Amino acid sequence: MVKKAVKFIWQQGTEKAYKEFNTKGGQFTDRDLYIVVYGMNGVVLAHGANNKMINKNLIELTDVDGKTFVKERIELAQRNDSFWHEYKFINPENKKIEPKAMYCERLPETIVCGGVYLQTVH
Repeated sequence: MVKKAVKFIWQQGTEKAYKEFNTKGGQFTDRDLYIVVYGMNGVVLAHGANNKMINKNLIELTDVDGKTFVKERIELAQRNDSFWHEYKFINPENKKIEPKAMYCERLPETIVCGGVYLQTVH
C-alpha cells in the first residue's frame, strides 16, 4: 500500500494524494490499514484513520512504553530510503493498544507510512 501511495503522490501531486489518503473507505484505507504522511519535522500531512491528527506536530508523541515513535521514525528516514519501525498504537478497528509494524518510504520532504497490527496480520 505504501508503494502504491508513493506512486500516487508522484502521479497526482500531494494535494490530490493527501485528500485521497484521508478518505475513509477510499483506495488507501482497508479495515485497520491506512496511510500516514509526515513532514520531516513531525507534522502529520495526511492520516487515513484520524483526520484530527492532520497538521499536528507529533514529534514528541510517545507510545504506552514511552517510545517517541514519530521522532524515531524521522531519524530512521534521515538514514534510510525505506524501513520498518515497530511501536504500539491504538487499533482503529477494536480500539485496543496493539504492537504495530510500520513500513515507511522517504520522499524528498516527507515520509509515507503504512502499518500492520501484529495481532491481526492480514
